[in-house]
Amino acid sequence: QVQLVESGGGLVQAGGSLRLSCVASGSIFSIETMAWYRQAPGNELVATTSSGGGSNYADSVKGRFTISRDNAQNTVYLQMNSLKPEDTAVYYCHATSVTTRGTRAYWGQGTQVTVSA
Repeated sequence: QVQLVESGGGLVQAGGSLRLSCVASGSIFSIETMAWYRQAPGNELVATTSSGGGSNYADSVKGRFTISRDNAQNTVYLQMNSLKPEDTAVYYCHATSVTTRGTRAYWGQGTQVTVSA
């Protein structure tokens, strides 16, 4: 089992920045990929980072958002710069766990990000 707890959401003006954090606990050794999704309405995969260090981004956030992973702190971050009103959403942390029993996905509870014009 993996537990994910997000923090860092809030209200910010357009052009501002926020940093989201997601702390993982439990069977963290099994986590291969961590990602951030957003829902507002509709779901979008925002960014992913793998255990090998590679990252991928949605076209809508490239150049503005950065995903990073601190393995010592069991934490993944999403640095969001140059925020736009269309970035307003509930942001969810996601982890993919791979064990001998198979692959399983885990979700955090979500954190609201609101960007005012």
